[in-house]
Amino acid sequence: MRYWLFKSEPSTWSWDDQVAKGDEGEEWDGVRNYQARNFMREMKIGDRGFFYHSQKEKSVVGIVEVCAGAHPDSTTEDDRWECVDIKAVRPFAKPVSLDQIKADPRLEDMVLVKNSRLSVQPVSETEWAAICALGETDPS
Repeated sequence: MRYWLFKSEPSTWSWDDQVAKGDEGEEWDGVRNYQARNFMREMKIGDRGFFYHSQKEKSVVGIVEVCAGAHPDSTTEDDRWECVDIKAVRPFAKPVSLDQIKADPRLEDMVLVKNSRLSVQPVSETEWAAICALGETDPS
């Protein structure tokens, strides 16, 4: 299993929106960055990810799971763009803020710290465990 981070503006697509989709999940559509698209092409069903609220909140709020592998993005006719489907697994007991992440030496090399604009990004196993601990949630 690999780990990822999915960023969304809560005013566009929030954790509550994701939870409302249930086990069916939802396309992680609208990504128009080649690096983020390529990361989605690497994802496998069952991979886990952090759901990150960007903009004002700037925090990890829950865990999602990839429930459909890479496929054409239904929001465009341009066949260059693909996406995966994700479903909510569980919320964090305590959201983990970007400030907390930046302050934790275990997370200093995290993509979120070095390239905060990338909307889909990999997370190492060490980073996964550290953020789950900060959010008081089970990493499995």
